Amino acid sequence: LAADLVVAAQSASFGLPEVKRGLLAGAAGVFRLPAQIPHRLAMEMILTGDPISAPTAKDLGLINQVVPDENLMDAALALAERIAVNAPLSVQASKRIAIGLEDGKLRGEQEKWAQMGAEWVQLMKSEDAKEGPIAFAEKRAPNWTGT
Repeated sequence: LAADLVVAAQSASFGLPEVKRGLLAGAAGVFRLPAQIPHRLAMEMILTGDPISAPTAKDLGLINQVVPDENLMDAALALAERIAVNAPLSVQASKRIAIGLEDGKLRGEQEKWAQMGAEWVQLMKSEDAKEGPIAFAEKRAPNWTGT
């Protein structure tokens, strides 16, 4: 979700499974996904933890290309080469403007990172945050208590 361009193999899937483990998608997925695909679909992914296929991700505009698994590296390099032939300073300035990068930080994300950090601290005190990873490791369904 932090990538500007994504070339995915046909067999790839995309998701935020953390809620299935009693955790939070702590690498900004919880606020970046709704900014990149329709809100209700993002919320379904975030709240269910269910993944979507590469073709579905392409249809939603989450990724640029879906290619056969065996062509992944060639397709990614071809896209990179299309960028590399352009003027480097122009590409860099265009990217900074397009994504709102100022002094190495994305505009508008500081408050979201702070909120996520506060939520993470509270969540990690819960019994459910302990139970989810243990159940996953033990290959069993978690026993959620809401505490």
